[in-house]
This record gives sequence, structure tokens and C-alpha cells, in this order.
Amino acid sequence: MSTDPVRVARRATANGHPVALVTVNRPEALNSLNRAALDGLEGAFAVLEGDTEVRGIVLTGAGDRAFVAGADIGELRDLTPESALAVSRRGQAVLSRIEASSRPVVAAVNGYALGGGLELALACHIRIAHPRARLGLPEVRLGVIPGYGGTQRLPRLVGRSRALRMILTGDPVTAEEALDTGLVDVVHEDPVESALPLLDRVYRNGPLAVQHALRAVRGVGGGLGGGLELEASLFSALAGTEDMREGLSAFLEKRAPRFRGR
Repeated sequence: MSTDPVRVARRATANGHPVALVTVNRPEALNSLNRAALDGLEGAFAVLEGDTEVRGIVLTGAGDRAFVAGADIGELRDLTPESALAVSRRGQAVLSRIEASSRPVVAAVNGYALGGGLELALACHIRIAHPRARLGLPEVRLGVIPGYGGTQRLPRLVGRSRALRMILTGDPVTAEEALDTGLVDVVHEDPVESALPLLDRVYRNGPLAVQHALRAVRGVGGGLGGGLELEASLFSALAGTEDMREGLSAFLEKRAPRFRGR
């Protein structure tokens, strides 16, 4: 078995489309995010961004107990205010890079997603959880707060009141509770396998349209006016592509579109 803290493998959907499977590979530590794991995630997504074949990414944790059970507490214990600022900014930068992926990223939450693990899942575009998964931000129980974006992304996803209840109590929620609040999108016995048909449905669509949709939705939270301007500019950019003309023509001609990504 590979000892790399992050592994990247290729999978294929039922229709033969290539998907990247990124696995945080520290099962002995419940896949906690230490410096090496953050470096591995950053490197993996940098490489995948340049891979023209892969149009979807599934992110999961090794083993059957945890997706990612938090940051590495041993590395955090001796932080000073100055080094803590650097650690927080580093984690935020890696997770923001994942969120900024031009390909859909599906978090396959196969177990505990706590602290930095939930923050990692929040940076993904879609979340699928195993029924036994537990998701939470327990940092206040350790005398700290989420530092990798959890205080910002969770309220945007589930609302301010629900987010505050989770953050201030530190209590985790079950997969079904997470589904009810919109924290996860699907509950499934095999999150990785469940992600593949979902990405197959994405593959049917115009690749440039998918990329622009991801960019437009990332603008949410920056104010309605700015978001509408971003949406309009991206919509306008697509009007100059072959894919948009092909998609509209195919609809009018009652046939399947043949997108070329240009």
C-alpha cells in the first residue's frame, strides 16, 4: 500500500468517462490533515487542473472509518499567534484551490468528517455521505475555532442559525440530519460509487458551460450586484463558443448534442 499522504487514481464512469479519485491516505490517523496531507492535496489538484481528460474529481479518505477526522492536533498544540495565522492561511489557501477547481469535485464522505475534515468537504462542490458518517466542527471544545474556512462556508450552505448551533456546541450531526439541512446532497452506502453516475450526468453537458457555471456560483456571497454582473459576463462568453451553438441546435433538431469543449 502507498505511504503517500494523498493518492490519485483513475476511475471510469459506466459510460467510460475518466474520473480522478483523490484519497487522503492516513488511515492510521483517521486521515487527519497534517502539513504533508495539505501539500499532497495542493499538488494533486494542481496536476489535475492541467489534465485535459479528467472532467470530474472524487475526493475521499482511506479506510472505512473516516473521510478526514480533523487537522493534526499534534501539529497545532504548540502554535504561537504568528504561526497560527500562517497555518490558518495555508489551510484556507489549499481548500480555496479545491473550491476553485474548474471540474466538479464530489466529496465522498465515507466516515467521520470533523473539524478540518468537514471544512475540506465544504470546499467541494457536492457532498455524498455514508449513512454512518458524522459531520461537525468541534474546535470550540479544544479552545479554538475552525480556521480553514468553516465559519464562512458552513453558514452559506446551511444558514447562519444552523451553522452557529454546530459551531458553538461542537456537536456533530448524522448523515440524515446533514441531508435534511442541505449540508450533504446524497446519503448512500457507497459514496464513491454513487459519485460516478452523478459525474456521468455532468459529462453529458457542455464542458465549458460546466466550468462557467462553477465560476458563477463561486461568486455567491460577494453581493447580488457583483454576482449578477459575473453571471452576465460568463453567459456572454459562452455565446461565442461552438458548444453553445451546438447545444441549442441539437435541441431544436431533437438530437443529442456533440460538445467539443470549444
